[in-house]
Amino acid sequence: MEPRPRSFYVLSAFFGLFILFLYGPTITIGILSFQGEGGGLTFPMRGVSLYWFYDLFEQQAVGDIWGSFRRSFVLGLMVMVVTVVVSVMGGLAFRRKFPGSNILFYLIITSLVIPSILISLGVGLLFSQSGLDVHWSTSGFGSQLTWTLPFGLLIMFAVFNRFDKSYEEAARDLGATPWQTLRHVVLPIIAPSLIGVALFGFTLSYDEFARTLLTSGSYNTLPLEIYGMTTNVTSPVLYALGTLTTVFSLIIIGVFLCVVLITNRRRAQQGSDAGKGDV
Repeated sequence: MEPRPRSFYVLSAFFGLFILFLYGPTITIGILSFQGEGGGLTFPMRGVSLYWFYDLFEQQAVGDIWGSFRRSFVLGLMVMVVTVVVSVMGGLAFRRKFPGSNILFYLIITSLVIPSILISLGVGLLFSQSGLDVHWSTSGFGSQLTWTLPFGLLIMFAVFNRFDKSYEEAARDLGATPWQTLRHVVLPIIAPSLIGVALFGFTLSYDEFARTLLTSGSYNTLPLEIYGMTTNVTSPVLYALGTLTTVFSLIIIGVFLCVVLITNRRRAQQGSDAGKGDV
């Protein structure tokens, strides 16, 4: 076997350091969350136990943490649904050039480069000056869409840019209506991408802090509640909360990946059944 050049080992070491830098904080928080009852916020650990996880579930320990979790979960679902629907509609609309399409495209992308705190401030002022309630389900919902929609639209633009229109033409030749073509041809083909957009929408909303800071009103979402805990709670219960939220995020990602796998298997099975029928 030909020996590897020295540069390979240098780049491997650099990549290893990058992975450590990327996941090191999460691993550290996970370890410290298992401190013993007399443990603190730093190493060395004083025993190993689940004490701080039990303490997390006590009502007096962390305030409205479970209420903020429910709000973040519901808000994430709302943002996810709207992001998927609008992204598909936008992707379909941009398949053909129309007057002002280039300007509209750049206006959509511009919201990604505007500082998030300015978006939060602007949306909050807009609602308050209009006499509308500043609330996580209204102004917070709108400010988060300025973050998730551009990502969803960019994904759908790329998907439809590679989409083979011959499938739609074949469906129309067989007498399918535009709605039937969309439902039975287009959507099943782009289903894995839709799941990806949904995952983007939910996760970006679930952990969004800056764009929700001035638009959530008097009720915190989970990131805002955690931020408040950093100034009020000085115990490993904060690390236990971080560990649980990380596990929850991984479960959500796992669910979406399972849905993609099941969808791909069904498509493959349908394709094989159609092939047998033709034979």
